[in-house]
Amino acid sequence: MIEKNRHIPRQATPALAELANSFPIVSITGPRQSGKTTLARQHFPEKTYLNLEDPEQRAQVIADPKGIIAATGVSGAIFDEVQHFPALLSYLQVASDAQPIPGRFIVTGSYNLALMESLSQSLAGRVGLLELLPLSTSELNAAQITLSTDEYLQYGGLPRIFQSGISPTLTYRNYVKTYLERDMRQLLHVKDLSQFQRFMQLCASRIGSEFNASHISNEIGVSYHTIQAWLSVLEASYLILRLPPYFENFGKRIIKSPKLYFSDVGLATYLLGIETTAQLSRDPLKGNLFENLVVLECYKYLLNQGREPRLWFYRDSQQHEVDLIWQSGRELIPIEIKYGQTWQPHFIKNLSYFQQLCPERVPYGYVVYTGDNSLNPQGMWRALHYTQLDRVFKAAKVDAR
Repeated sequence: MIEKNRHIPRQATPALAELANSFPIVSITGPRQSGKTTLARQHFPEKTYLNLEDPEQRAQVIADPKGIIAATGVSGAIFDEVQHFPALLSYLQVASDAQPIPGRFIVTGSYNLALMESLSQSLAGRVGLLELLPLSTSELNAAQITLSTDEYLQYGGLPRIFQSGISPTLTYRNYVKTYLERDMRQLLHVKDLSQFQRFMQLCASRIGSEFNASHISNEIGVSYHTIQAWLSVLEASYLILRLPPYFENFGKRIIKSPKLYFSDVGLATYLLGIETTAQLSRDPLKGNLFENLVVLECYKYLLNQGREPRLWFYRDSQQHEVDLIWQSGRELIPIEIKYGQTWQPHFIKNLSYFQQLCPERVPYGYVVYTGDNSLNPQGMWRALHYTQLDRVFKAAKVDAR
């Protein structure tokens, strides 16, 4: 049983404080319910809070943005879900130019495409950017919330699950109905909701695989361009991540299609119809979900540090594959992901293959799995329990900012 109303400190707090000391405007973006509002309000309790999701508050801001901004004074304000009124950013630009006080305005948003376009056009050089994904395993562990591997996959990382005690199945059912389907109707004008639901389910079934829009369009019965549009909006809404392939002139035919992951593994588990850990333990896609969890943990760690997630995967036409590659300066750190507790010598096969392609750039690599993290099986290859992924980045000699 998870204790209700527990405060879970966010590891992005120091990065947020650094940005607020450096820029007059700070943007916190990420998927809905990832904790953006809570982080902003807890870190800046003195600021006026305006929620643009609220129709009344949004109408007030739209009617008189200059007056609202002026009324917040030098202490500034938090403008929540600013994608509902992107034009506000131009007014914030004028106000911050007139009084360039560090950390004066905090804006949050859940829809990346329109918001980031407005941020880049209106606030270039004036805004510090922070992306916040749902809770990581290290954040949960720091709050003394310890789950089994299958529970991590089922619960995901939405803070509401751990603060309200509501079951993950009920939480994600309402998340899909309240946010996903509503937002997609507004952004894409989806007429047949069942087709979009089927699309999300198919995306979940293809975690860790190359995304083929043509295959999915044939299965659902919509056009290739419709699938691409849906995918773009899911990505812009921070609901999915596309992991790009790493390729250089290795003299091999390299696969150049990205792989697909969800920004919350609990959502993917729900979309697959898995409602209990017993079902999860028997599901053939549990290894894919575990890969999603590990890839996400790497993204979360780097984003929470305010660092660019230079993450890739490698696959060639001979099916040599490395699940994840972190680029740290010129070094390439390959990571193999295995759902299992028992070490097997073949785990390092693809790591060794990749190291031979560019030996001067691969000093070591990792096998991340559910087993003992004390093993160092063959010198440069290190075994690591997935809850200790921060060691990958702390061990690097080069700061990847």
